[in-house]
Amino acid sequence: MSDENTLSESGESLENRRKRLRFRSWHRGMREMDLLIGSFADAHVPDFDHAQLDRYEALLELSDPDLYNWYAGREPLPAEHDTDVMQLLTKFRYTPRQGS
Repeated sequence: MSDENTLSESGESLENRRKRLRFRSWHRGMREMDLLIGSFADAHVPDFDHAQLDRYEALLELSDPDLYNWYAGREPLPAEHDTDVMQLLTKFRYTPRQGS
């Protein structure tokens, strides 16, 4: 069975989980965070393994103000959220798509 077809603990395929998380990333509620997190998800989620998707999904549960303040360096990143995925996000730079 290919990696794309393996199921998570919830029984969801890796491909479907990635699609669901990308959708959630683009529909957070605060437009600025939709653009930032959605663009980040488009760039990185397709390459995340199951464990990284777990960490990313936990990140999506956090509030927009907290995420933005950590991203912008306005507040220090708490140790419990200092993961490889969060490090990728803090290094990510949003660039508008053509036509946006």
